[in-house]
Amino acid sequence: MKQFLMGVVMLALTVIPARAQSMEDLNIQIHGYATQGFLYTNQNNLFTTNSSDGSPAWSEAVVNVTAQPDSKLRVGVQARYFLLGNIGNAITLDWANADYKFNDKLGVRFGKVKMPSNLFNEVQDIDPSYMWALLPQSVYTLTNRNSALSQYGGLVYGTLKLGNNLGKVEYRGWGGEQVLGGDDGYWIGLREAGMNLPNGLSGSNIGATLHWKMPFKGLMIGGTDTRKPAWSSQLTFAPAPGVLLTGSMDVKSFNQWATFAVYEKNKIMLAGEYNKLAPGITLSFPHLPIPFPVDKRQWYGMASYKVTQKLSAGIYDSQQINHALPLGPARFSKDWVISGRYDFNQFLYAKAEQHFIDGTDNYFDENLNPNGIQPTTKLTVLKIGVSF
Repeated sequence: MKQFLMGVVMLALTVIPARAQSMEDLNIQIHGYATQGFLYTNQNNLFTTNSSDGSPAWSEAVVNVTAQPDSKLRVGVQARYFLLGNIGNAITLDWANADYKFNDKLGVRFGKVKMPSNLFNEVQDIDPSYMWALLPQSVYTLTNRNSALSQYGGLVYGTLKLGNNLGKVEYRGWGGEQVLGGDDGYWIGLREAGMNLPNGLSGSNIGATLHWKMPFKGLMIGGTDTRKPAWSSQLTFAPAPGVLLTGSMDVKSFNQWATFAVYEKNKIMLAGEYNKLAPGITLSFPHLPIPFPVDKRQWYGMASYKVTQKLSAGIYDSQQINHALPLGPARFSKDWVISGRYDFNQFLYAKAEQHFIDGTDNYFDENLNPNGIQPTTKLTVLKIGVSF
């Protein structure tokens, strides 16, 4: 399916210029950004970097090209270079789609499309658009941003006005195939244990999101429900040199849902989100099924204030707990964050954050912490970015 969808999109990208009378008719726009980050922790290495020594191994560059030959039709593509410690160092396709908007009530999009799940998923690939150096990691984990951002399939969207006293509802519904590559950051723990998904993990994905923009100006509440039917993929395990076992990873059908709210007025922004993720995952080798326990509750609350035209400041509390794990630091992660952003001009900006992390259910990998992971971590994040 994904080959067919991408073929259609690429055909549109090549055919449309032939039909246009000039480059101006296409309304071509090229945008992007590049960021360089620096991570420092007082103890524990995180995000597959040597952060306890101070690490600049966090680079990103994004370029997108869009064309709008007709007021209702838009086509585009976005590529991304990403390096984070031992992850990435490659160019990937964020999205490539064709979008046709019939009217305010109905539009359709197909190809590799961003999944409009949760509050920030549609914009987490646009670093210049938000003040945080790291979005709340309980929900928007940096290491598996690629697989969470988009899927191969289609999307319908629109806005329904409910009247002056009820505001309006923005709806989005999508379906298709989601792909988690074998090198995705989600599998760091498996790879360190000698297991690999040579073909990655993929499967069908159906979801819907509602945003209710209430008549109380600046307030939006919403929710997402995503249905993931059973997935399965080949899994290999190398328990010792010269030994390779072949088995499977099996994921039972499950629902993932989230609720969220955001309030924006003048210089203030308040937002919060609650997310539940509880897939039934089993790693199966000959006569040896191994449970892979995941039953997470993830949430955050945040606030920001625009101090001046160039300076913004904010705080958030991001937490998650895995109910499938025994009591202890590995069961949870609590992250208090103080953040600031300064815009030097419309193209150049800088971000700085201080994180106070309690628990080890996120961020860390065993190989870079051979003496064990300590239960608390202080993380300093610096990032500079340029956009165009």
